[in-house]
Amino acid sequence: MHIVYKRCELEIIFCHSLFIFISLLQTTHTLWLKHVARPLSAFAHPYYIHCAVLFRACASSALLNHLNWNPTCLSSVPLPAHGSEHMKFTMATTINQVRSSLSKMFKSERYSPFTLQSDGESHVEVKLSDDIDVHAPSEQAGQPGGSPSYRPRPKRNYHNVCYLALGILFIFIIGYLIGYVSHRSPLQEPIPCDPEQEEGVAKEAVVEYSLSWTNIISMLAQRLTPDAFNSRLSGVEQTDHTAGSTGDNILGNHVLESFKSLEMEPWTDMHYVQLQTPNSEKPNRVLIGQDEVCRPKGYLAYSATGKAKGKAVYGNYGSQEDLALLQTLKVELNGTVILLRASGQISLAQQVANVAALGVSAVLIYPEHKNQTTELYGHVHLGSGDPYTPGFPSFNHTQFPPTQSSGLPNVLAQSITAQAAVKILKRIGGPDSPPSFKGKLDDVKYTLGGAGSEDVTVEVNNVLQDTEIHNVFGVIKGFIEPDRYVVLGAQRDAWGPGYAKATVGTTLLLELARAVSEMVHIDGFRPRRSLVFASWSAGEYGSVGATEWLEGYLSSLDRRAITYISLDGVVTGNYAVSASASPLLYSLLERTMKEVKNPIGFGESGKSLYDQVSGVNFERAVFKPMQMEDCAYPFLAFSGIPSLSFRFVSQEVYPHYGTSFDNKEYLGFATAHHLSSIATGAGLVAGQLALRLVHDHVLRLDVQRYRKVLTQSVVNINQRLKQVTRDGSAEGLSARWLIMALGSYSRAATDLNTELLNTDLTDTLACHNINDRIMRVEHNLLSPYVSPKEVPFRHLLFGRGSHTLAALLEGEDREALRTQLALATWTLQGCANALSGDVWDRDNQI
Repeated sequence: MHIVYKRCELEIIFCHSLFIFISLLQTTHTLWLKHVARPLSAFAHPYYIHCAVLFRACASSALLNHLNWNPTCLSSVPLPAHGSEHMKFTMATTINQVRSSLSKMFKSERYSPFTLQSDGESHVEVKLSDDIDVHAPSEQAGQPGGSPSYRPRPKRNYHNVCYLALGILFIFIIGYLIGYVSHRSPLQEPIPCDPEQEEGVAKEAVVEYSLSWTNIISMLAQRLTPDAFNSRLSGVEQTDHTAGSTGDNILGNHVLESFKSLEMEPWTDMHYVQLQTPNSEKPNRVLIGQDEVCRPKGYLAYSATGKAKGKAVYGNYGSQEDLALLQTLKVELNGTVILLRASGQISLAQQVANVAALGVSAVLIYPEHKNQTTELYGHVHLGSGDPYTPGFPSFNHTQFPPTQSSGLPNVLAQSITAQAAVKILKRIGGPDSPPSFKGKLDDVKYTLGGAGSEDVTVEVNNVLQDTEIHNVFGVIKGFIEPDRYVVLGAQRDAWGPGYAKATVGTTLLLELARAVSEMVHIDGFRPRRSLVFASWSAGEYGSVGATEWLEGYLSSLDRRAITYISLDGVVTGNYAVSASASPLLYSLLERTMKEVKNPIGFGESGKSLYDQVSGVNFERAVFKPMQMEDCAYPFLAFSGIPSLSFRFVSQEVYPHYGTSFDNKEYLGFATAHHLSSIATGAGLVAGQLALRLVHDHVLRLDVQRYRKVLTQSVVNINQRLKQVTRDGSAEGLSARWLIMALGSYSRAATDLNTELLNTDLTDTLACHNINDRIMRVEHNLLSPYVSPKEVPFRHLLFGRGSHTLAALLEGEDREALRTQLALATWTLQGCANALSGDVWDRDNQI
């Protein structure tokens, strides 16, 4: 701990001011006794007089004792070399003057109806005027009236007392200012509080001034460079780092040691999870008729196991629109084996869930890759985390009853190569497929198959394995609110090289940690709040590591974690920026993109990322709905923490996820060989987002942006309810109360913004109160009426289940709709009440 030379300066100012004040107090004391105390003494009770005397005696003794310190002790105070003797002399002189004034003040004669006598010790004798001998001579030499303690009654003049009081206040202020100006010294080098501090201990300079935001982003840009990224990238590359493997653990230790070297107090979080892997003794198989099509090496984790047989059907991507078109064309799906092509627009788990709802017996999915022998890896759990401990952490399986997630599929699912898909497509027959179903495979006539096709048999023999995984964390603690933090995270594991999926994100995580750490230790940056850097394991299985951490520490995270920023898949192209986020973060990302130079538009120096989308609707151009496989999704929909993921993308979807072609070479092609520049730009976006949230007094989370999103949903629900009411299927249902709850939220958001404009940002308590209300918005949009075990994603807007606003657009049953409407209304009203602040500020019209 170090301090700058300020204390001695303030003591000198204080002593000068005190000297003037004591002198004025002496004069005031005299006039008080002259004009007020004596006239009142005739009515004073002896008890009151005793109390007054004792109070004066104690006050004088306490003040003298407080100032009774030897000026020679100044020699022990470490003063600056320049002018130190003058400073010591000035302080000593001032203190002696104060003591002298106090002595004169309390030893002078008193105009009093009684006398105060001291025997030299602590005893005080009081002689009341009534005890004066009436028989004494009336006059003595030099003393009228003959009494040594007698003074004639002065004339009263109360106007003088008022003028005197104002004069005292004015002179005291002038004295303080004179003392401050005459003894103010320039900022000196910091000195240790302990003068006996051991030599050789590194001394860290404390910067007393607050860095401007321009200085902060400039320092970040200087420390986060393409060269530094390339240097770090080589140390993160791993050919095999599947979850729980040796490669995953080696990389985890590398992250841990990096955090240690930056003095980030790293720690690990260990979980025992069940991961599904292929059976090495009994491989999965696909047959058509009696012919074996393939024994694929790739697989889809968390598939149901066993054997299934059925007619083959081609279903394009398996989206809701594709399946609706098949039903329109009278293609029977129940009991069939459906063949789908992988798509970056819809997750593998969602593809399987969509077709499973229509009764298929098995699903085959292939990648449309130029290399037709490319194996595909993925998972089909429609959820996140360990599906065998839903809603609670996988610290130890033996402590919890066996259960499983409702998102596990009940049908077989297996990935195959494009080469195997060609063999099946050539033999399934049936009517021609619609134009939108035409794929990129050569020499294939895309037909739909169906009743006239050959039978396809799928055999899945995957096994569950208890696996130990480790999440690795490091922290840069805040200086004012260290218990509030922003979390930046990146997936560490991958099937195959996983360059875009994990390697780039992990590299950026380490580079951001280094840059911010150096800003703190070297540049003097002092974040108000903390930054937590997290390296997740088992991300390929559905954000298992991240979700288990959330489940383990949910009760504290939702009140302390400000925002989660995901670095997974942050670079997959060089065309534009795409993002998925809570509406609370829309404004912050928009502002950040205006500040970060565009690494995509090479040769267009000076332009920002925002310039690329200026002139169009920003939200429509940049933001996309957050998918369940996004690592930020469980933070938002499960934990109620404002979350954001973003990525630099190409015009076409990156086709190499989950394959061996997700490597440095192919990612280089996708980024026009500007990977390091684009990754650095992504790092600047993530870094500035995080730094803004830990630097400003008030959190830059815009509660007004949620109003627009909520309003659109409520409008759609109101239209739907009017329609079903006219049809007679839901008579009596109305969105009136839901609209009123929306109004309460809108007014609460407006009032908060008004309060912000009128708040002193240097008032820590006021800012803390406002920030608490802002942070609770996302969490209060989690429905309290459903179980996290049964319905883990409880968010009113972004969750999955009957509690969401989206579910109100789909239901048909009148009583079910009535219940859903009531629960959604009270969830939104509760959020509005919390945003309003105190109980007496509630705006509840329901």
